[in-house]
Amino acid sequence: MRKILLVCAAGMSTSLLVNKMNDAAKDSGIEIDIVALPISECSKAAEEVDVVLLGPQVRYQKAQVDAIVDGRVPVEVIEMRAYGTMNGSAILDRALELIDQNQ
Repeated sequence: MRKILLVCAAGMSTSLLVNKMNDAAKDSGIEIDIVALPISECSKAAEEVDVVLLGPQVRYQKAQVDAIVDGRVPVEVIEMRAYGTMNGSAILDRALELIDQNQ
């Protein structure tokens, strides 16, 4: 099962996005584990995921997250429009694309 970590400032705004992405995965028949955490708690979880997606509000901390994962998994800032509209399907598709590119 693929695992996605969503990171934001407090873990609150990404909770809704997790639900939207899970709905999109279910509709597509994809088994996936999606976790949303604040940036302060992402170090340990980042060791067990296939991709890390950052909310636009924490894009300035991408270098910190890159250092945590040390090139093991892709790290990307979620596109602003997709995040703002909570487009779970588009964000899920991008996460899966990043995972596939990394394998």
